[in-house]
Amino acid sequence: MTTRQPLFPRRQTHPVADEHAVLNWAQNATLAQESAVITPENEAQLQQAIARCQGRVRIMGSRMSPGRMLAITQPQDSLIDLSRLRGLLTVSDDSVTFAGGTPLHEVYEILTSMNRMLNASPGVIASQTLAGAISTGTHGQGMQQSSLADEALAIRLIDAAGQIHTLDNQHPWFAAAQLGLGTLGAISAVTLRTRPYTQFTCFKSAHSADTLEQDLIDWNQQWTFSKAWWFVDENKVHAWNAREAHDHERQAWRDNHGDLLTLEETSDQMNSAVENTLHHMRNDTRIVDENGKPFRTVTRFKDFSDVIGDIYQVFCRGIATPQINIEIGVPMDRAPALITRIREWHAREQPHMHYPIILRCTGPSDAWLSPSWQQPTCFFGFVVYYAEDGSLSEEGLSFLRGVETLLASEGGKPHWGKYFDASLYDWPTLYPQLPAFREVRRTLDPEGKFLNDFMAELLS
Repeated sequence: MTTRQPLFPRRQTHPVADEHAVLNWAQNATLAQESAVITPENEAQLQQAIARCQGRVRIMGSRMSPGRMLAITQPQDSLIDLSRLRGLLTVSDDSVTFAGGTPLHEVYEILTSMNRMLNASPGVIASQTLAGAISTGTHGQGMQQSSLADEALAIRLIDAAGQIHTLDNQHPWFAAAQLGLGTLGAISAVTLRTRPYTQFTCFKSAHSADTLEQDLIDWNQQWTFSKAWWFVDENKVHAWNAREAHDHERQAWRDNHGDLLTLEETSDQMNSAVENTLHHMRNDTRIVDENGKPFRTVTRFKDFSDVIGDIYQVFCRGIATPQINIEIGVPMDRAPALITRIREWHAREQPHMHYPIILRCTGPSDAWLSPSWQQPTCFFGFVVYYAEDGSLSEEGLSFLRGVETLLASEGGKPHWGKYFDASLYDWPTLYPQLPAFREVRRTLDPEGKFLNDFMAELLS
């Protein structure tokens, strides 16, 4: 059992009583006191900071993970901020090396300027750091790719003694470092495989959910990238399916000065479902601004149209807003049966739906602790947004608890960087390589310096 902490904490919306507290991005957890934060200017200072720390160490990227993943509690503990270790370090014909603290949007911008891209489809939020995204299993959508970490060719890691390890993809520890949860050490640099820059045409469509079990399989087999939103209450699905752009489509994009090109023909087939969802969201969040960020995440589905752009313009379209986000991966071949179970559960229980279910599928991952280790995986995503006063809809949270319990009972694995109830999962059964991961961890960090209370119990 893991330490009992509030799974869905209230968000701070007023000045914090302790003005020296460092909060996570969602402002629903205190990570440390300002005095415990160390911000090294370079790799050598990072080595020194880790080696000299007498307590525990956690590594802070953009602070977007739940607070329990990052929090430290003792006066001798340190929270290390990698934000100054950023930027492009080296370039080869088919790879690039970035410092670990580089935000993903900078990675994408620099690659685009070099006429290159990653093979991995991006996650929706680009403010994550590269090291943080790799360490938590950030992924996009598409069966021909997997997580961002699966595009890594080498990972440079600082262990508990302050020593540097450069692990290439042939190293026996590499699959541990690909998704290490910040428990192996501090990632100071990552070398990524690149491919030539190209554009994609994304076709957006609305469908009945009656055939979602088969549609999901078909879309992911037929398209390079596919993502869907399941509006269960309305029995509707909104799908984005993309392929490489044809010559005339690329020319149209260039004529648009290289900006995302929105085609003129629109469809209103999702408008009713969107309005019903907005009604629930407004009641739950009590946000007065009609254009508030949570609402914009779903109003973009109204009067939708196809688009042409690069992969980042098309898919890295997330609107960062504080939320509780649960995402559970299940083997792709079991996804249709899970869709049927969710539909039956929804019909029986009539849970309060705050937001459509997000469906993204990926190819297999090499990372030992990836939810998609060695198997194609479908990720089911669930969101509840914070209300104006920092509270959360109890009906919405009841839905999250119920649907996570359902998917966990079917062998689902949670996304590490999002919220999950650790008591629902049998980690050794879900992750056969967990003993091997622990051995690597003990070698790099024999005293448990990189474990806080939550991570220590989770990996015990």
